[in-house]
Amino acid sequence: MSEPGTNSSCGRLYGLGLGPGDPDLITVKAARLIEKMPVIAYFAKRGASGKARAILEPWLKAHTREVPLLYPLTTEIHFCDPAYAQALRAFYETSAETLATYLAAGQDVALVCEGDPLFYGSFMHLHIRLRERFPVTIVPGISGMAGAWCAAQMPMTWGDDVLSVLPGTLKGDVLTTKLRESDAVVIIKIGANLAKIRASIIEAGRLDEALYIEQATMTGEYFQPLTEKKDENAPYFSMILIPGQGRRP
Repeated sequence: MSEPGTNSSCGRLYGLGLGPGDPDLITVKAARLIEKMPVIAYFAKRGASGKARAILEPWLKAHTREVPLLYPLTTEIHFCDPAYAQALRAFYETSAETLATYLAAGQDVALVCEGDPLFYGSFMHLHIRLRERFPVTIVPGISGMAGAWCAAQMPMTWGDDVLSVLPGTLKGDVLTTKLRESDAVVIIKIGANLAKIRASIIEAGRLDEALYIEQATMTGEYFQPLTEKKDENAPYFSMILIPGQGRRP
């Protein structure tokens, strides 16, 4: 593998996980690569620099070319609407070609993302479009859920506990079933789904176990038992933790 930033027949794509939010939780390997990288790309909403850019800030160097990839939409269209998938598909294809321009010219490119690159991340959509054309290196990152349960000092899995990660976008009855079947649970993608999620947790009989947490490891970190959260407002960086109660010595 060539050193980052050196010219060759083509550049290498790096997928770098930035961790759960605290810039100090970037891995040593990711930080070293960021410092050497000639081109760094990141996803963001239009009109905002994005969380990935904020995490990246302390590690950026003056020589680095930044390439923001701006989502065409976020919540304007429901994700089940065919127009949503069509718009995102076009965005990912255009974004892949944007990075391909640098890679084809022999420049290495780091596409950074919150958490881990291969865990519910947009990096995956560009990876599958570019991996047959360019060499790829992926550096894992601390997941958001790991950051959350450590911030809350909540042991999640004991003995033979099975951990389930449930997107809050699932239908209510599906959520209820999976909550009943699981030992430990992490619920992500909360946002406007909080009322539905709460109803499913109550239906599954697990309300007293649930902890709500937002902005874990970041400025504004906050958590409380779900029973004490009276409103239905939840930012993007929020989740619900339900620990397992498995065997222990």
